[in-house]
Amino acid sequence: MEFTNEPLAYFITWSVYGTFLHGDRRWWKQNGATHPPRPLLEKWHRDRLKHPIVLLSESHREIVKTTIEEHCAHRNWKLWVANPRTNHVHVVVTAVGYKGVTVRDQLKANCTRGLRIGTDNVFDDRPVWTTRGDVALVTSESELERVVEYAGEAQERMDRGK
Repeated sequence: MEFTNEPLAYFITWSVYGTFLHGDRRWWKQNGATHPPRPLLEKWHRDRLKHPIVLLSESHREIVKTTIEEHCAHRNWKLWVANPRTNHVHVVVTAVGYKGVTVRDQLKANCTRGLRIGTDNVFDDRPVWTTRGDVALVTSESELERVVEYAGEAQERMDRGK
């Protein structure tokens, strides 16, 4: 096997504006480290939101998914799964020659544009997403299988109980 610095894929996650704040009860990340809940810190951030939280509707989610599919096809990236949820988006993609943060930022920007063009104007003049997001390198076939299942099927199963 030839050595390469390219991962097999990127597992990318980003969230809807205001839905995952520092201090969050579900744990939170900062500078790559995971931190325990800090309710006062979460409240401090929540009190400073400049816009109301708007969760993605079914039609918003469809726009996001289609936009991701089209962008990946345009770039000749291998899209393993794109799964927009109401408050976050999971994508597993192979993008040879691109850094994960570049892939994430391009997808987020195109999804923002798609939502602003193709919806009810609820996202005009306001942020759609939180800043940045997670980019994990997928370096083995077993890991790729695991993240594709998690990002797609496992997320769907989690919603069945709601």
